[in-house]
Amino acid sequence: MRRVIDWIDALNEAIGRVVAWLSLLMVLITVAVVILRYAFDLGWISMQESVTYLHATLFMLGAAYTLKHGGHVRVDIFYGKMDARGRAWVDFFGTLFLLIPVCLFILWISAEYIAESWSVLEGSREAGGIPGVFLLKTLIPLFCLLMILQGVSMMGHSWRVLRGGEADDER
Repeated sequence: MRRVIDWIDALNEAIGRVVAWLSLLMVLITVAVVILRYAFDLGWISMQESVTYLHATLFMLGAAYTLKHGGHVRVDIFYGKMDARGRAWVDFFGTLFLLIPVCLFILWISAEYIAESWSVLEGSREAGGIPGVFLLKTLIPLFCLLMILQGVSMMGHSWRVLRGGEADDER
């Protein structure tokens, strides 16, 4: 079990680190769009849409990395005052009864939406836009799968604490 947890953590760590570079690319393209538009009166729809694609990719594929590092918003009124075992119980049951069911629901509810997009190889509605909306929509199930995997890892870490092991400070 420990190997599976380590593999999941390593996968989301690697994806998160790679995807983080998209933020730099996104900023550079945004700066280029602004300079081209206001200094040279030039612009391309595909260049503007690429910022949206990068933004979506960054957040959809980086969410599990953020979860791994405890970076999601959490109501910390009680959780922060709990000991390691209390936090482990909250993480375990929160993942089991909230995170995983919500991700499975998103997978189920978005399946037809994504399939329809793939069936027509959906592209941009704008002339000159990026012809890959179907690829962008594919980020939805990838997001869900990565979040479920990281949830399984969280449950494994929590289970370890509940069985008497030490809490992992660095997830």
